[in-house]
Amino acid sequence: MWRHAASNAITLLFFASLAAILAFWLGERIYENEGPLENAIYFEVPKGSSIGEVAQALANRGAISSKAVFRLGAKYWHTGEGPKFGSYEIPAGASMAAILDIVTTAGPRVYRYRLSYRIGSDGASATLYDRIPDGGRDIQIVKFGARDPLPSEFLEVANSGVPIDFRVAVPEGLSSWQIAEGLRLAHFLSGEIEEVPPEGSLAPDTYQVEEGSSRKSLLEIMANSQTRILEEEWQSRAQNLPIESKEQALILASIIEKETGLADERSIVSSVFVNRLKAGMRLQTDPAVIYGITKGRGSLGRGLRVSELERETPYNTYKIKGLPPTPIANPGRLAIRAALQPADTNYLYFVADGKGGHRFATNYRDHRRYVQQWRESESNR
Repeated sequence: MWRHAASNAITLLFFASLAAILAFWLGERIYENEGPLENAIYFEVPKGSSIGEVAQALANRGAISSKAVFRLGAKYWHTGEGPKFGSYEIPAGASMAAILDIVTTAGPRVYRYRLSYRIGSDGASATLYDRIPDGGRDIQIVKFGARDPLPSEFLEVANSGVPIDFRVAVPEGLSSWQIAEGLRLAHFLSGEIEEVPPEGSLAPDTYQVEEGSSRKSLLEIMANSQTRILEEEWQSRAQNLPIESKEQALILASIIEKETGLADERSIVSSVFVNRLKAGMRLQTDPAVIYGITKGRGSLGRGLRVSELERETPYNTYKIKGLPPTPIANPGRLAIRAALQPADTNYLYFVADGKGGHRFATNYRDHRRYVQQWRESESNR
């Protein structure tokens, strides 16, 4: 009888072990097979979340078919660490193994909503986008001015607790005062700007920021970026330039930035100013004169008067020789590069062509003819 009982126990143990092995194998198959998610989703892992809490949230979203298998996979088959705080995109049909890899890698955060805050010469505006997951396009939800009350569409998203990707876009050619004013109006930033940064010291770019970031720290990031860009471009400068320092390069780059917005013209415009500096000619650039009047606090809003062109100021390049004392805007990398690597030309003059570009001339006679043609075009228009 004892032998019969022992035989039954061994048989039961065998089948129990076999069942466990089979369950383990089936669990692994489920863990690695395609998941039930029909469409890609955004998934947020709160700080301090456990695997069990993540499994529950994923099950609630229909991303996994079994919380138990997900936890089992995290314990036995996954070699990484636990879930990391962040916002992630879960592709359609993602397996539990793939999802676990996504939420434990702590890679760049993926946001559903993006607020693009753009500072312009005439003020600042914000646009809220909803990004369709799985490589979809961005859909504009609402656009509003920086001075406008926050619209209900934005407040609904902000109050939902879903993270928002905040981006601050600073285009080339703005003055430091314009940038500082734009940042002061950004409701998602904090802190005061005690002093407007020196002109030309801020790098135009698009900056990703966290909600509540300080305005001062963002300006420091912009300044450090501009310093790095200027240093990099200075190392590749052309020989025999009439530029003696990085500050002078920044001044010339700011003039180039304000004179043309066309990428293929920058080095040619630079060559005109470099040739004039070498020849001892005055630069005669209107943007510098305008800066002397406005100090970068907005646009002039009209044409220059004869009296303003005749008045001697440090920025009136019709009266002074050489460069003005400071930059007149914040130039981008390409304008800085153009200042330090001008095209090889004999041009000494340029005038608008009425089509967004310029016509260049090596002598005053051709220049006057181009000016007359431009005036006739403007008159006809």
